[in-house]
Amino acid sequence: MAYAYLFKYIIIGDTGVGKSCLLLQFTDKRFQPVHDLTIGVEFGARMITIDGKQIKLQIWDTAGQESFRSITRSYYRGAAGALLVYDITRRDTFNHLTTWLEDARQHSNSNMVIMLIANKSDLESRREVKKEEGEAFAREHGLVFMETSAKTASNVEEAFINTAKEIYEKIQEGVFDINNEANGIKIGPQHSTPGAPGSHLGGQQAGGGCC
Repeated sequence: MAYAYLFKYIIIGDTGVGKSCLLLQFTDKRFQPVHDLTIGVEFGARMITIDGKQIKLQIWDTAGQESFRSITRSYYRGAAGALLVYDITRRDTFNHLTTWLEDARQHSNSNMVIMLIANKSDLESRREVKKEEGEAFAREHGLVFMETSAKTASNVEEAFINTAKEIYEKIQEGVFDINNEANGIKIGPQHSTPGAPGSHLGGQQAGGGCC
């Protein structure tokens, strides 16, 4: 399918915060309560429209375990956007954000748009991290912030699309060198034709807990 631009994303964060569930909800509009542990990297894609232009999002869902961190790092380099995810019911996943962010900024291009995602907002009764804490962290580090629920689909669409809008605005402002594909942006065929969103999800998996 023709598109004006292709944006590469990476989803990062601790194991079990719902990265794979967010990707599946965005690409396939479904929730999988028991998800195999991601081994290495999974991949998903979908078309969206911004400013009347077809944009293809190519999304890499990475493994959260420390043992896969070196694989994850290699995907930062070609990403225009990153979704940094934590679980509102597990404070440790929030406490680890600084490490993830340092890693991302060290290995990615300086213009990469990073969206901070507080996932599992449907589990309000088990919340350990206040929304205000997430907002404060995002402000302090210059990130966009959003609370989502991969289960109910709350704000999932918005999280992926708002990140794309930020990237698109940076292109319009001349911040990104779109002729350099290392920035995670690829120019598509000149005449893009609107079409229905497509999706694909695949990857190697091994048994384990959710997401």
